[in-house]
Amino acid sequence: MPRPTPADGLRFAFGTLTVIPVRVHRWDRDAARVGMLCAPLAGLAVGTGAAVAGTGLLVLGAGPLLAAVAAVAVPAAATRGLHLDGLADTADGLGSGKPADGALRVMKQSDIGPFGVITLVLALLAQVAALAGLYDKGWSHGAAGTVVAAVTARLALTLAARGNVPAARPEGLGAAVAGTVPWPAAAAVLAVATTAAAAASAPDGPYGAARGAAAVVVGCAVAELLLRHCLRRFGGVTGDVFGGLAETAATTALLVLSLGQHAQ
Repeated sequence: MPRPTPADGLRFAFGTLTVIPVRVHRWDRDAARVGMLCAPLAGLAVGTGAAVAGTGLLVLGAGPLLAAVAAVAVPAAATRGLHLDGLADTADGLGSGKPADGALRVMKQSDIGPFGVITLVLALLAQVAALAGLYDKGWSHGAAGTVVAAVTARLALTLAARGNVPAARPEGLGAAVAGTVPWPAAAAVLAVATTAAAAASAPDGPYGAARGAAAVVVGCAVAELLLRHCLRRFGGVTGDVFGGLAETAATTALLVLSLGQHAQ
């Protein structure tokens, strides 16, 4: 089979990580590798759409809180809620206290348990609160934060798909993408995304640029801590774990971006 093209990777990324209608021609692991390297671009598209929605409401006079709600709702809709569902399922699996097989069975159940509900509510509240503070300072701050969070969320997936991370199950999205991304390539994407986030936040001065870069790095670092915990508990990654990593990275990035905003 010929090597996948960048177009194959983009189709894979948008076809698996968004509801944007694209025709995915290849589902093999070579295409998955390129697709996961392109995952932050899917985040850029989703984040831009969310920023447009939030900024549009702010311009129409809706206020920072409603703008923040819209900016959080768009990424949820753009993934059919799969990342949020993954966060809830991962929390239930970790909170169950069961061995790996039992925890994975809990995660496959269609209902959401108390750990999942609590984690989901707190994550969404944190995202809305952080974005409301950013939009309260101005539309550009809210828009930049929305995009940076969405990119960081998908960047965490790129890093989690690196070569030494196994799948917990032989089927599903986790098995399709786990271990496909070489670490040097993942590190290069991390460097590009961090630099871009710093540039996007540069209009707020040197402190803003540093905060933008820190949002990406800290968001991915916290997602990495969750990933390592999941590897110990489940023996590998699943599609739910990927969703949990994305939401964890996005929430953390927004919290970092919100720090010090009212002190300036």
